[in-house]
Amino acid sequence: MTVRKNQASLTADEKRRFVAALLELKRRGRYDDFVSTHNGFIVGDTDNGERTGHRSPSFLPWHRRFLLQFERALQSVDTSVALPYWDWSSDRSTRSSLWAPDFLGGTGRSRDGRVTDGPFAADTGNWPISVRIDGRTYLRRALGSGIRELPTRANVESVLSIPTYDMAPWNSASDGFRNHLEGWRGVNLHNRVHVWVGGQMATGVSPNDPVFWLHHAYVDKLWTEWQRRHPGSGYAPAAGTPDVVDLDETMKPWHDTRPADLLDHTAHYTFDTD
Repeated sequence: MTVRKNQASLTADEKRRFVAALLELKRRGRYDDFVSTHNGFIVGDTDNGERTGHRSPSFLPWHRRFLLQFERALQSVDTSVALPYWDWSSDRSTRSSLWAPDFLGGTGRSRDGRVTDGPFAADTGNWPISVRIDGRTYLRRALGSGIRELPTRANVESVLSIPTYDMAPWNSASDGFRNHLEGWRGVNLHNRVHVWVGGQMATGVSPNDPVFWLHHAYVDKLWTEWQRRHPGSGYAPAAGTPDVVDLDETMKPWHDTRPADLLDHTAHYTFDTD
């Protein structure tokens, strides 16, 4: 069984294997397929039309399926690799080991955001940005520049206390747990972290930055925590809702998985705190 660990507790060998698997997927050309998929849904998901990956109830199961597919791609390179998660509510510093040269590398240069250290720096030649929104072909970050503070544990607790999963109008104006976690309302959790990292993470091509996967692994973990606190409050909507994915409808682009199939993560992986 795959066990997803807090990145702060990874061993040096676990970090090395994770990075090596990322670089190999990039070399094979498979990594960029994930970037393209995510960007396509960012562009296509709208408040007043069909929406699947974002601004909608299926934000959480869609990303769970997306991460599972990516984790399995990593494991096709190295069966020992699991997606780590980044608990940004406690690991909040730009000096965190997350950003060290032996793991993800640090922030970008002030003049252009270009990451200059670590395995994904442009100078290594191993991480060209091919799926992009402009002509820049290097990984960019601006840690803490677009927004100064990452969410706190108190912010997280306030969202975990919301008893209802989602509600009409089932978009970025909705109240409920999903939208407060996604960040269009309230204290802003998920969206705020994307902006805090900056660079490609603040755009639709955010998976270009490997921290995307650690961020979303933690968002996924928060969904699990919410489920345990509110066992009587399940995924909504159940049926007959235009433009969004109901509980028993399949999700694009896979067409083989329903939100109902992904409510229990333990069929696929556990967390180190389970």
